[in-house]
Amino acid sequence: QVQLVESGGGLVQPGGSLTLSCAASGFTLDTYASAWFRQAPGKEREVVACVSNADDTTYVADSVKGRFTVSRDSAKNTLYLQMNSLKPEDTAVYYCAARPISIWPPSFDVASFGSWGRGTQVTVSS
Repeated sequence: QVQLVESGGGLVQPGGSLTLSCAASGFTLDTYASAWFRQAPGKEREVVACVSNADDTTYVADSVKGRFTVSRDSAKNTLYLQMNSLKPEDTAVYYCAARPISIWPPSFDVASFGSWGRGTQVTVSS
């Protein structure tokens, strides 16, 4: 059974840091493109960062570039999102997702990712 489980969310002050984890089971994460999405209240779900299946090439959205880093530990079958210099506008539910790809970069349409976690809440507030 394919499963993705996020953890590490919480309440943090502006300027703070958090590291999100996404543990995969039922499949090998590094054979898929693995991504972090987020969805703020009243907004559409958007891609934050993605790592390829082939050579760990990454994509990071402009809104978080220089602050967020995506990585993957193949031995632990786990995806990470290191978030630094957090801003109130980063407040959202963060989801991990995975999809098979044959080219890079893939489509980041939500519908193109077939495997999803249930999400973890990140709140940035003083």
